[in-house]
Amino acid sequence: MSTVFEMSRDELLSLYNSTLAEYAECKAQNLNLNMSRGKPSREQLDLSNDLLNMHIDPSETRVDGVEARNYGELMGLPACRRIFAELLGVRYEEVFIGGSASLAMMYDIIAKAYTHGLLHSEVKWAKLDRVKFLCPSPGYDRHFAISESFGMELITVPMTDCGPDMDVVEELIKDPDVKGMWCVPKYSNPVGAVYDEETVQRIAHMHPAAPDFLLMWDNAYCVHEFEGDFAPFIDILGACREAGNPDMVFEFASTSKITFPGAGISCFCCSEANMAYMKKLWNVQIISYDKINQLRHVKYFGNASGIIRHMKKHAAIMKPKFDIVLDALTREIGGLGIAKWSRPTGGYFVSLDAMPGCAKRIHALCKEAGVVMTDAGATFPYKRDPNDSNLRIAPSFPPCDELVQAMQVLCVCIKLAALEKLLSI
Repeated sequence: MSTVFEMSRDELLSLYNSTLAEYAECKAQNLNLNMSRGKPSREQLDLSNDLLNMHIDPSETRVDGVEARNYGELMGLPACRRIFAELLGVRYEEVFIGGSASLAMMYDIIAKAYTHGLLHSEVKWAKLDRVKFLCPSPGYDRHFAISESFGMELITVPMTDCGPDMDVVEELIKDPDVKGMWCVPKYSNPVGAVYDEETVQRIAHMHPAAPDFLLMWDNAYCVHEFEGDFAPFIDILGACREAGNPDMVFEFASTSKITFPGAGISCFCCSEANMAYMKKLWNVQIISYDKINQLRHVKYFGNASGIIRHMKKHAAIMKPKFDIVLDALTREIGGLGIAKWSRPTGGYFVSLDAMPGCAKRIHALCKEAGVVMTDAGATFPYKRDPNDSNLRIAPSFPPCDELVQAMQVLCVCIKLAALEKLLSI
């Protein structure tokens, strides 16, 4: 197949007319399909149904000397902390168990930086004239939304296949107004990149001008392989400690895409010095999170190996869906030269880069044909994609038959938008 850039205008017009006819057929189906968010499917939720029916005898609610039904134990059940310490490769003393949403804990850390300052803050951030935050992009829209909600200046950092462009980062952190950076180190949202060892070590060895620089390390997909065996990752807390930056990083994880997103458990991990400081602030906010739910998860998984075994069941559901997406893009778009896309082996998304200037048009065409996707531009700060090219594909939620239909529509829309641009239609 010739690329569109090798075709004559007559050939482009012929392809445009046939694609327009395909699009009319798509619209005639009156579809109502949703690929907008990375939500687990019903089949994935069903994998954890035993948690719904779990009986905990009152005689079993006291674990490690802690009564799960009562007040107390701010940092969470010791047994639960041990599981997350094992899962993330950190020390037990570095783990704090929270509620169902790690995103809420991320928000709280940022909020506390503004209201009280961090451990090494000279003043609380609310007193500063300007706070800048680095946003590797394409990235996670909810991270950027948190920063934007506090009035930060968001700075785009290009993403590579190995993580954020560290040459850019190392230059930007010379500015003392740059107070932190968002990171999703494994199967990053949406490009699916895994930070390599060199990138992680360069991050750990950074020398920011801001003494309270905050590395927000969202390890949301730490055990979310859908192809191949579990891929180990570097303990960022240990790497920062060895680099002389022990207090620079807060790491986050949760069971949101392991058990139930609406009723899981989350954690943050940090240095013991940071933990002592944060405990004083958190102790005013809450006595403890839901220790009964923590106990359920401890009994259900037993240890980190139990979680990894459980994720193999998720992988069996996720892999066919990603195959549908990647096969459709390769078959329908691959030879035309009008788009490129990531090929992740884990996580929840495929990142698509269409021809510059086409993403918003593709999104609008999909919506008109009954397929809802994440807004074009959402993967960049302020929802402004400088090239108007990136779209995030979320295959997890729709059933396979609906996903096939949605990808048919998306591929037609990618072609149609590109041909409109090339022909100035």
